[in-house]
Amino acid sequence: MSTTMQPRRPHRIVVIAPSPVSMFNLAIPEMLFEKVEIDGAPGYEVVVCTPEPGPIVTSGGLTLEVPLGLEALEGADTVLIAGTGHRYLPDPRTVDAVREAAIQGLRIASICSGAFVLAEAGLLDGRSATTYWQLTQELRLRYPALDVQGDVLYVQDGQVMTSSGYAAGIDLCLHMIRTDYGAAAANTVARLALVAPVRPGGQTQFTQTPLPPERGIACADTRGWAMRHLDEPLTLSDLARHAGVSVRTLTRRFHAESGMSPLQWLLHQRIERAKELLETTTLPMDQVARACGLGTADSLRQHVVRRTGLTPSAYRSQFSRLAPA
Repeated sequence: MSTTMQPRRPHRIVVIAPSPVSMFNLAIPEMLFEKVEIDGAPGYEVVVCTPEPGPIVTSGGLTLEVPLGLEALEGADTVLIAGTGHRYLPDPRTVDAVREAAIQGLRIASICSGAFVLAEAGLLDGRSATTYWQLTQELRLRYPALDVQGDVLYVQDGQVMTSSGYAAGIDLCLHMIRTDYGAAAANTVARLALVAPVRPGGQTQFTQTPLPPERGIACADTRGWAMRHLDEPLTLSDLARHAGVSVRTLTRRFHAESGMSPLQWLLHQRIERAKELLETTTLPMDQVARACGLGTADSLRQHVVRRTGLTPSAYRSQFSRLAPA
């Protein structure tokens, strides 16, 4: 008696497109997942839907025909919410559908501002998440129960995944392929798509990492003074002495104006200065460390790796602005 092996069913990914939708966000899943083949068969089936089937507007002003509504989520294995590239209020129908998909145990992911849908559905409460760096502050303010990681490419917290904007969606999709089918499959797709291999989610978005907006000027002179003396071993007492106040008063005022403690702000500025020196000079690592006040090359390495996911040498190699000799 012979038995016939049933063909493996492709992993079904349903992409929900908001209106307006970022065409780039929408193209990423189609481009990457459809390149996956496992034993000669497709690894994924990608379906696009929207709350109101028919023509939807793209962020560039074009019109895109999406014939499927949210009923397309039936039979999904993963639900992926594309972003708009800017601020928007999530459609309640999408929020309800995503919440129900999570209850059913499906994997839920978002690219860029799609994280706002997940947050509105309550799926990010108590979880780590990210979004496009220009929107992280709004995500924090609107949904305070989230642990927003503002300077990473993507975050996986259980069955929920979020990515930053634009090309970080590529990193998230490659991470999903690696999770489903292994590193070899993910790297094969990366080669076919002519993009970088899978990068760690903790790697920075490589932007000028934004600080919370300043809300006062009482400590402005001290912040400026500190920026001019980053190469010195500044302490809380040094900052308070310059400001002419007690350490306790300085800390209170500093937090009220900048959204962080004086030492958190100082470390942020030191790392940003280190990144600038790595990009614009050929200084040895110990000199970079001293120039930004991080002390030693080992300390520089520790902080740069934590912030960017790269060693200082790798960061310089990838982002140097100097013309090749």
